[in-house]
Amino acid sequence: MNKRRNALVLFTKYPEPGVTKTRLIEENGGALTADQAAGLYKAMVLDTAMVGVHALAECRSNAMPGGEFDICISSSPQSEMEKVRSMFNGEFPEARVKYICDQGSNFDEHFNDSFRQLFSEGYDSVICIGGDLPCITTDLIVRSFAWLSERDEVSTAGAMVLAPCQAAGVSLVGVTRLAEMDFSGVFYSGTGESALDALIRIAREKGIATALYEALFDVDYMEDLAHIMAVINALDYARQHQPGVILPERTLAMIRDLGLVTVTPPNTAHDPRGKIDG
Repeated sequence: MNKRRNALVLFTKYPEPGVTKTRLIEENGGALTADQAAGLYKAMVLDTAMVGVHALAECRSNAMPGGEFDICISSSPQSEMEKVRSMFNGEFPEARVKYICDQGSNFDEHFNDSFRQLFSEGYDSVICIGGDLPCITTDLIVRSFAWLSERDEVSTAGAMVLAPCQAAGVSLVGVTRLAEMDFSGVFYSGTGESALDALIRIAREKGIATALYEALFDVDYMEDLAHIMAVINALDYARQHQPGVILPERTLAMIRDLGLVTVTPPNTAHDPRGKIDG
């Protein structure tokens, strides 16, 4: 029996100041400098990769022994690939990270090309996540691979797994080779259709078995960062009581070095409670 080949893809780019997480920088209404935003993204992407490494180790040893599970970094352009390799190899020297350079003229084309390259190499399931998910869990990744494997065996149209994020987007997209997904127009929509709606529409049209897991927030704007900061601070305390929690230590250290704190304004827009409160 052939081993099922699985790839976890970190879809990312090198954290270059001025071109990375620009919606967090001061000139665009954020609170960080370009260098700080790039440094924060580097911390987040390395923490995200750390969870991925642990999740794949669990897949190999406990969840799905006998299968092949590889971690892959998909990035571009080619001129930046050596810096990308150096960044990850320096942190994960024993992880045997695979690297591919995705090609395209927009995000959708790059996304499609990443999946195309891996399926052409013989992978059966590919799960793709972004680099700004420091609070992703090993459990979510393990469950996603398990579901794809189980459903792909009985589905004639393949399988897909999704984790939504804010603004009707998606943070995790996993598909099997049999699904033959085309992501054109999903993320760069000309019709106003959200990415999550587009993926479900395609799945419905093709009959692709699809699972939707818990929401997983990424970081685009300062309010996203404030949410993630609160979650990370909570994890820092909860991990002493909750076995298996992987704390995004690089991101936490960066947040503390920058002196960032989460602040919420008083809620003056709540529903009237005069008839409820005594």
